[in-house]
Amino acid sequence: MQEVIKIEQLTKSYGRLLAVDNLSLSVKSGTVFGLLGANGAGKSTTIECILGTKKADGGQISVLGMNPHTNRKSLFEKVGVQFQETNYQEQITVGELCEVTACLYRNAVNPSDLLTRFGIADKQKSPVKDLSGGQRQRLFIVLALIPNPEVVFLDELTTGLDARARREVWQILSDLKEKGLTIFLTSHFMDEVEALCDQICILKQGKMVFYGTVSEAIKNSSCDRFEDAYLWYTDEEGKNSENF
Repeated sequence: MQEVIKIEQLTKSYGRLLAVDNLSLSVKSGTVFGLLGANGAGKSTTIECILGTKKADGGQISVLGMNPHTNRKSLFEKVGVQFQETNYQEQITVGELCEVTACLYRNAVNPSDLLTRFGIADKQKSPVKDLSGGQRQRLFIVLALIPNPEVVFLDELTTGLDARARREVWQILSDLKEKGLTIFLTSHFMDEVEALCDQICILKQGKMVFYGTVSEAIKNSSCDRFEDAYLWYTDEEGKNSENF
């Protein structure tokens, strides 16, 4: 399988704080990769470096065979991104936002089809600000898929969704994976990670503490359940820290 994302010895600091410490990983085409860790572990910084929105201090990054800094325009056409914290114009409607997004890409898919698939087609004339948390989350996933990307980055994709809606989103993403989409996600829901991820990387204070499959994570820990294994690797239960 072709490598879609390859990172070699990535480092990134903010002053004296080492946010990402010598990280290396690869993501194969048509797989779901989970980047896990507590708040402040370095997940956001890693993704921003992969996308080229932040410049790494050291290391090499390749996405779809391209350098995210020198090939930003070409990469933009082939990558979809959904983040939790996203702000839009106060009165823009769901339909207008989807149309504006589609206009940015050469090979955009029909937004109406995606809105229907994610169960929010009836909200096309509604202002984005009036959507519930779960509806907004579904919309943000739709926006990430409008470019018809080869790889999509999803940040806490089912936050705010109820149990049924979460499973519906999982099924849609599994179907898209079967069609060749590569998915790079972060999540604090370990059942979601178990259901979707082919491989995972667990970060702790910027360092990789595990890299492999969910079953390998359990096997190499002292635990019988993945959620317990995750806490065992991170040793972060009950701790709070800044986001990076």
